[in-house]
Amino acid sequence: MEPDQSFLEYVVKALVDHPESVETSRSVDPLGVLIQFTVHPDDMGKIIGKKGKTMEVLRILLHVIGMKGNARVNLKLNEPVGGKKEQEYKSVDQAVDAL
Repeated sequence: MEPDQSFLEYVVKALVDHPESVETSRSVDPLGVLIQFTVHPDDMGKIIGKKGKTMEVLRILLHVIGMKGNARVNLKLNEPVGGKKEQEYKSVDQAVDAL
Protein backbone atom coordinates (compact mmCIF):
# COMPACT_ATOMS: atom_id res chain seq x y z
CA MET A 1 0.00 0.00 0.00
CA GLU A 2 1.28 3.45 -0.94
CA PRO A 3 2.02 6.00 1.83
CA ASP A 4 -0.82 8.34 0.82
CA GLN A 5 -3.39 5.56 0.86
CA SER A 6 -2.17 4.11 4.17
CA PHE A 7 -2.20 7.59 5.74
CA LEU A 8 -5.80 8.18 4.66
CA GLU A 9 -6.88 4.78 5.92
CA TYR A 10 -5.21 5.36 9.30
CA VAL A 11 -6.82 8.79 9.80
CA VAL A 12 -10.29 7.74 8.64
CA LYS A 13 -10.30 4.62 10.82
CA ALA A 14 -9.38 6.80 13.81
CA LEU A 15 -12.35 9.11 13.14
CA VAL A 16 -15.19 6.64 12.56
CA ASP A 17 -17.22 4.34 14.82
CA HIS A 18 -17.03 1.41 12.36
CA PRO A 19 -13.35 1.17 11.29
CA GLU A 20 -13.87 -2.32 9.92
CA SER A 21 -16.10 -0.83 7.19
CA VAL A 22 -13.46 1.54 5.79
CA GLU A 23 -12.33 0.56 2.29
CA THR A 24 -9.85 2.45 0.14
CA SER A 25 -8.67 2.10 -3.44
CA ARG A 26 -5.95 3.95 -5.30
CA SER A 27 -5.58 4.51 -9.03
CA VAL A 28 -3.10 6.48 -11.11
CA ASP A 29 -3.97 8.21 -14.38
CA PRO A 30 -2.53 11.09 -16.44
CA LEU A 31 -4.26 13.63 -14.15
CA GLY A 32 -2.63 12.24 -11.02
CA VAL A 33 -3.56 9.89 -8.19
CA LEU A 34 -7.17 9.24 -7.22
CA ILE A 35 -7.90 7.73 -3.82
CA GLN A 36 -11.48 6.60 -3.33
CA PHE A 37 -12.85 5.45 -0.02
CA THR A 38 -16.09 4.17 1.46
CA VAL A 39 -17.25 4.27 5.07
CA HIS A 40 -20.22 2.87 6.97
CA PRO A 41 -23.40 4.90 6.26
CA ASP A 42 -23.60 5.96 9.93
CA ASP A 43 -20.11 7.49 9.72
CA MET A 44 -20.71 9.73 6.69
CA GLY A 45 -21.41 12.80 8.83
CA LYS A 46 -18.21 12.36 10.83
CA ILE A 47 -16.09 12.13 7.70
CA ILE A 48 -17.73 15.03 5.89
CA GLY A 49 -17.86 17.24 9.01
CA LYS A 50 -19.69 20.53 9.53
CA LYS A 51 -19.82 22.42 6.25
CA GLY A 52 -17.45 19.83 4.74
CA LYS A 53 -14.49 20.94 6.85
CA THR A 54 -13.23 17.44 7.73
CA MET A 55 -13.16 16.39 4.06
CA GLU A 56 -11.46 19.66 3.19
CA VAL A 57 -8.70 19.00 5.73
CA LEU A 58 -8.25 15.42 4.48
CA ARG A 59 -7.85 16.74 0.93
CA ILE A 60 -5.31 19.35 2.04
CA LEU A 61 -3.25 16.78 3.92
CA LEU A 62 -3.27 14.43 0.92
CA HIS A 63 -2.14 17.28 -1.35
CA VAL A 64 0.79 17.90 0.99
CA ILE A 65 1.71 14.20 0.99
CA GLY A 66 1.42 14.19 -2.80
CA MET A 67 3.73 17.20 -3.14
CA LYS A 68 6.44 15.23 -1.37
CA GLY A 69 6.25 12.62 -4.12
CA ASN A 70 5.62 15.09 -6.98
CA ALA A 71 2.11 13.76 -7.51
CA ARG A 72 -1.29 15.39 -7.56
CA VAL A 73 -3.51 13.46 -5.15
CA ASN A 74 -7.30 13.72 -5.35
CA LEU A 75 -9.78 12.30 -2.88
CA LYS A 76 -13.29 10.95 -3.46
CA LEU A 77 -15.74 9.74 -0.81
CA ASN A 78 -18.03 7.11 -2.32
CA GLU A 79 -21.68 6.94 -1.30
CA PRO A 80 -22.00 3.77 0.82
CA VAL A 81 -24.47 1.01 -0.03
CA GLY A 82 -27.67 1.76 1.84
CA GLY A 83 -26.79 5.45 2.04
CA LYS A 84 -29.22 8.34 2.24
CA LYS A 85 -29.51 8.88 -1.52
CA GLU A 86 -30.36 5.24 -2.03
CA GLN A 87 -33.04 5.39 0.64
CA GLU A 88 -34.53 8.68 -0.60
CA TYR A 89 -35.24 7.49 -4.13
CA LYS A 90 -37.08 4.25 -4.68
CA SER A 91 -36.64 4.29 -8.44
CA VAL A 92 -34.58 5.92 -11.16
CA ASP A 93 -37.65 7.92 -12.23
CA GLN A 94 -37.92 9.53 -8.79
CA ALA A 95 -34.23 10.45 -8.85
CA VAL A 96 -34.57 12.03 -12.30
CA ASP A 97 -37.70 13.91 -11.26
CA ALA A 98 -35.83 15.30 -8.24
CA LEU A 99 -33.23 16.88 -10.54
